[in-house]
Amino acid sequence: MFRIDNVVTSGTFSLDGGTWDVDNNVWIVGDDAQVIVIDPAHNINAVAEAVGDREVMAILLTHGHDDHIRAVGEARDRFSAPVFLHAADRMLWDAVFPDEGPDDEIEDGDTFEIAGHTLRALHTPGHSPGSVCFSLAAGDDVPEPVVFSGDTLFNGGPGATGRSYSDFPTIIESIRERLLTLPAETKVLTGHGDSTSIGAEGPHLQEWIDRGH
Repeated sequence: MFRIDNVVTSGTFSLDGGTWDVDNNVWIVGDDAQVIVIDPAHNINAVAEAVGDREVMAILLTHGHDDHIRAVGEARDRFSAPVFLHAADRMLWDAVFPDEGPDDEIEDGDTFEIAGHTLRALHTPGHSPGSVCFSLAAGDDVPEPVVFSGDTLFNGGPGATGRSYSDFPTIIESIRERLLTLPAETKVLTGHGDSTSIGAEGPHLQEWIDRGH
């Protein structure tokens, strides 16, 4: 039976000389046999416990910030699964893993099949140049469409754009053109914090533009 599991892991995020404590959402998508893991952060033992004896077909990264990728080397070894990252975030990857790259690149429109369903990559730059969301259409055992938004869209607004490699007008454009065009009932499963929906967030776009973050 198809399902989406959530594991919350805790650790730190470091960039531009600062370090912050963070809780990350790890998403495990699939059925009782095979799964895809999105952003296996911090605590791979907790992720592995949720995966159980299921086969991990791929590890998808929404972006290259170190809180999302620092544990990916361990995850790749533990699950013997390929790691996918958008090429525009390679400099963030290289800062953590200077001696080895991801296994493959994510490009806009790429699809990943799992348990009879398709995850589609949406390139949504702004929080980082290579930020990607993954959309999942509704189906027999998916009651409403889903988008895994990484750090591009949260419950309450866009992801942060105050640090290196980020840009506020770019993230606004990504949200407007790539995410708010999804069906209003689309569930937004975020990289941090509570889930939301496209219909709940869409009406607030101008407020975010006016406040500048």
